Amino acid sequence: MTSFPGTPRILKGGIVLIDPDTSQMRRVIALQYNPDSVSRTLQIQGVGEASGDRMEALRLKGPPVEAIKLEAEIDATDQLEFPGDNPVTVNLGISPQLAVLETILYPTSAHLQSANGLARAGTLEVAPAEAPLTLFVWSTTRVVPVRLTEFSITEEAFDVFLNPVRAKVSLGLRVLSVNDLLFEHKGASLFMAYQQQKELLASMAPGSLSALGIGGIP
Repeated sequence: MTSFPGTPRILKGGIVLIDPDTSQMRRVIALQYNPDSVSRTLQIQGVGEASGDRMEALRLKGPPVEAIKLEAEIDATDQLEFPGDNPVTVNLGISPQLAVLETILYPTSAHLQSANGLARAGTLEVAPAEAPLTLFVWSTTRVVPVRLTEFSITEEAFDVFLNPVRAKVSLGLRVLSVNDLLFEHKGASLFMAYQQQKELLASMAPGSLSALGIGGIP
């Protein structure tokens, strides 16, 4: 079924993985369906949090810790209606789509094998694997570096080969700020752009004392 020609194109949210050293893009993961809701919590990073600390009551030691939660749906029903056009889906269901999300959490098998080889050779210290820089993209005004903190999958339907064909994926993300990354890091520059965008948007919001029913501050 074709959509109405005047219907605006809806952008998709998703995740982008980039190389932390070269900033080259490694992978783009677009959500099949945009979730109905995205919840965010911001935990203030104040200095004077203890009661009675009068000298520090208004000071901030850094950006707030922002956490994002969303639930994405993946469904192969439409693709299975046209098996000739979607052989991978017919053979594997949505396993590839789930795997591309899951492997964000894994060091590569090549790194694990290399680390094992170094350990067997007597290397005293094997550096932990550095994951790609993960970006959460939700419109042009929200491109933020994040770390996955929660990840759960509920597989809801299967084909005759027990491949999942419908699932819900719950993601918990923690925004990485300049408190988490070196200021020269690509992720830190992306966070600064994100904060500056917030400041720009805030400058556009209306506000007046008359709306509060007062003419001035005593």
